[in-house]
Formats: sequence, structure tokens, C-alpha cells
Amino acid sequence: MSVKPQPHRSRRRTQRILAAAAGLATVGALAAAIPATAGETKSEKPGGYNKPSRYQDVQLLSFNDLHGNLEPPSGSSGRVTKVHEDGHTETINAGGVEYLATHLREARKSNNKYSITAAGGDMVGASPLVSGLFHDEPTIEALNKLDLDVTSVGNHEFDEGAKELGRLQKGGCHPTDGCYIEGKKFKGADFPYLAANVLDEKTKKPILKPYWVWKQNGVKVGFIGVTLEDTPGIVSAEGVKGLKFKDEVETINKYAKLLEKQGVKSVVALIHEGGFPASTAYNYDCDSPGAGDGISGPIVDIAKNITPKVDALVTGHTHTAYACTINDPSGKPRTVTSAASFGRLYTDTTLTYDRWTGDIARTAVDSANHVVTRDVPKAADMTELIKKWNTLAAPIGNRAIGHISADIAPTGTESPLGDLIADAQLAHGKELDPETDLALMNPGGIRTGLTYAATGGEGDGVVTFAEGFAVQPFANTVNLQDFTGVQLIKVLQEQVTGANAAAPKILQVSDGLTYTLDLTKTGADRVVADSVKLNGAAIDPAATYRVATNSFLAGGGDGFTTLGLGTNDLVGSDDLAALEKYLTANSSATNPISPPAANRITVVQ
Repeated sequence: MSVKPQPHRSRRRTQRILAAAAGLATVGALAAAIPATAGETKSEKPGGYNKPSRYQDVQLLSFNDLHGNLEPPSGSSGRVTKVHEDGHTETINAGGVEYLATHLREARKSNNKYSITAAGGDMVGASPLVSGLFHDEPTIEALNKLDLDVTSVGNHEFDEGAKELGRLQKGGCHPTDGCYIEGKKFKGADFPYLAANVLDEKTKKPILKPYWVWKQNGVKVGFIGVTLEDTPGIVSAEGVKGLKFKDEVETINKYAKLLEKQGVKSVVALIHEGGFPASTAYNYDCDSPGAGDGISGPIVDIAKNITPKVDALVTGHTHTAYACTINDPSGKPRTVTSAASFGRLYTDTTLTYDRWTGDIARTAVDSANHVVTRDVPKAADMTELIKKWNTLAAPIGNRAIGHISADIAPTGTESPLGDLIADAQLAHGKELDPETDLALMNPGGIRTGLTYAATGGEGDGVVTFAEGFAVQPFANTVNLQDFTGVQLIKVLQEQVTGANAAAPKILQVSDGLTYTLDLTKTGADRVVADSVKLNGAAIDPAATYRVATNSFLAGGGDGFTTLGLGTNDLVGSDDLAALEKYLTANSSATNPISPPAANRITVVQ
């Protein structure tokens, strides 16, 4: 009699276990542990089936952080890196829902009846114009066509507040914009959004379903969805008003126990929080000998503390790619995956379900990321969907708002694009109040760069409204506040202390503000206080400075609590309008804007 895998108690990819066990007496038993083919067995009677076999392979396809990228993302946002066996790397163009649909549909062919498609949050929010202009209704329509079964919420699902998220789930036309297509009401998502750890402060209950159970021919797999507990720190205060975000581990453990009481012993957690693999290559093997820790970041502690009742973790938020194992509290390996972002990858995980126990045989779990290449046929239904919404967006999106002489990048401790946006906000601030001294911009609010090469028919160097929208899609306002010199220094120190101590968030600064950031030091000392100057003069601790920021920062977002303490508030136009006006006023086809030198912050490493 063959030896079958023990349920739920150990996990390694089958081939990895076999390789490690080569030459040992247990090889024969272990090789026999996983059936060569798992699933229903064909009956000798025409068209009939015998009783299903004990083990059934369930295909779990997953992705995360799509952010409304229906069209292929451009620049580095549309590429992934592959590492080959000899160590050399290859860059591959990837992404676009026309291609994602084709890849997912092809992948399902191997096990269509027992295939689940799940996502790890941030399906919408910070989206390009074709989706963001229409409050992400196009993305929900695309996800419906992708046959997405379930997703967790992410922090960006709250960009427009819980009420708007509820509309995306349940349907209905936008409360102020109305219906975008005459006579057609938005139907909402065909799949459930899960928000187990997001509670209404009044009712103390989850604002959406906390879990969902997939069922097929006696096979049951439960899904619990959570977003990161710190969502209020990275979303505007208005977006999370009236909501309470609970601990990820406590929430998942609570509902895993509840699912078990309901007879569901196979559980997958969808967690919008992630980690950082040691390599940027999408196919990096986190578990290979010599890989070191393989992965770091918040997901590691989360994974180590989630109950062993959960069989696999689909994660997101960090926009990185990994298919790793992290030990659960009992010390047994458990699969943890993330498929980068923007639809560039999808993860294919095989979960072997034990019908006798109702659990996943962890020794049989196998998972890998796959590239959404653009060398496959486009899905015709997705092409039609994109065309429909682009037609509606074109009159707005194709409008030229400026000219640039070269790519203006969003990357670096201080980025050229960050400086440009800060300068635009300073200019807008001075229009509102000539006494405005400086502007600060959070790096997370800059979603992509400005590219010189034409992406449509606009011509090289032309910046369209659609491109500007892709850079700043949040509809924040430019706010003015007064701060003392002491407070201003403290704001700069908050870049590298408190909530930002482990992963510094370096504010982008307007022209005239300079200082030294010494990364060889620790804590607040990394901002060299006596180096902070405005127009060459040292900051006076007792003086008052008029500062322009976006409304997210003005509310103390991203850990900058001092920015939430400003006085003499004045609210201006939205930040994209400020950027558009700046580009229009300061560039032309014959005199385009060049990338700023990004030399306002001196970095010592």
C-alpha cells in the first residue's frame, strides 16, 4: 500500500524534498506520498466517474497590486527581471490585462474545474487615467471578465472612502459623476472583496465580508482577507474616517478558527502586506541553499505568527515578487507568495486537497511566479473594454499640458520628478499666498515618471494630461500651513524616525531648501540640523515658515505627524492642476523643461 502525505503538518515543494532526500531510505516512501495524478478517476462506464480519489489538486492563480493598470504599464513599471542559471539577468516587458487574461485562461486549462483565482488587494487606486478618471469602474469590469473569484482589500481601496468601496462591490452609478454610459448602470464586482480586519467604528463589525469559501464537488477552501493594520497611516484621513483597522494576525487566527468550526479546514489568507526578497528577479528562489534569509519585511513576522490552520498566504503591498516558504508557529514551512504589481506576473500554486481530512497536504504544495508576457494574443474582450473607456477618456487625456527634454525619473533618495512636483506646489502656494516659503512632497504620492518618448500620437517630449494623471492620480489638494523652524526640522527628522525609522521616507523638496542627510548616523541625527537652510540662510527655530504640502501630508500621513499640527490652513487647487499649470507656464515645444538636477539634499552614505 502506498504511503500518502501527512495532512497539514509539513510543507516543501515536492521536488525539493525529493532532491534533499536522495540516497536516504525514505525516498521510496516519500516519492509514493504524492500521487502521480490527483483528482477524479475516470469510470469504465462511458461518461461516468468513479468516486473521486483521496487527493485532489486545486489550482490557485493569484496576483496583487494591479492599481487599475489595464493597458501595458510603461517604463520600468512594465518590466520584470529574470535570473538565469548561469547568473546573467534578462529584462522582460510584461503586463496589460489583454495579456493577463490570455495567460490566466491558458493556465486554467490544465485544471479548469478545480481552479481558483484570487488577489491580494490594491486592485484599484492610484490608477492610470483610463480607469482612474471613471473611479475605477473599468478595472472592476475587467476583473469580472478575468473571472476573479475573490480578493482582499488593500490600502488603496480606501482612497475614496468606505462608501465608494461599497459601491464598487455592490454597483450603482457614482454619486456625483453619475453614470458614464447613458442608460447603463454600473453593476459592481462579481467577486467578493474581503475586509476581515476593517471594522465600522460604530457597529464593531467588518464593513465587508471577512471570509469566503470556494466549493467544488466536496472540496472546500476558505479565504480570509485583510489589509495592513497601518492603512490609516498611508491613506488620507477622510478615506478611513469611521473605520478601525485591526491586527492582521489576530484577525486571521480568529476567522481560521471560525472556518474550522464550520468544517472548512483548508484555508488561504489574502494579506495586503508584504516583504522584500533578497533579489529583484521574479524567479529568485527564496528557499535555495545559500539564499540566506531569502525574504525580509513585515510579512515575515506575520507569517510566523499566523495559525498553522492557514495553509498558504497570498500577499502584496510591497510590489515585489516571491514564492517562498516561511515557517508557521509550529515550525513547519508554509508557502508565501506575491506577484509584484501592475499585472506583470501571476502566481500559480498547486494545493493538494486531502478529501479524507478536508485539509491541504502541505508536502504537495508547489508555487511559482509566471511572467505576463506580451508575445501572446490579446484577449479580444479586454481589447474591446479598453477601447470603450479610452474613447470616453480621450478628449481629456490627450490634451497636452507641457513639454520635457528628457525622461524625468521618480526614483532616487531625491528624484528629479519629486523636485519638479515640489516646485509646482511651491509656485501654486505663492499664487495663494506670496509669503509661501517652501513645499514638501511625499515620495509615495509619485506613482510613475514622465517619459520623453511618445506613448500615443502626441509626439516625443509632449506631456499629456493622461501622463500627468498617472504621476499624481490621488486628487489631493495643495494645502498651506504655518510651522515654526523647530517644527520644520522635526518634520525632516520624521523622515528617518518613528514610523519611518526602519524604511525612511524622504520628502521631496522645492528649490531653495537644502540640507544634508547623513545615513552613516542613526535616528534623528541622520538629518544634520545645522545644515538645513532656506535660500542659503539657516533655519531660525523661532521663525514661522509657510509650507505647501498635499492634503495627505497636511493630515499627518506617512508618519509625518508634525505636518498634521500646522496652523493658518489654506486649501488650494488639486495637486495635478498645480502640476499642469506649472508645466504649461514653464515649458513649450521650443523650450522644454529639463530634468531637475536633484541636488537639494546632500546624501552621505
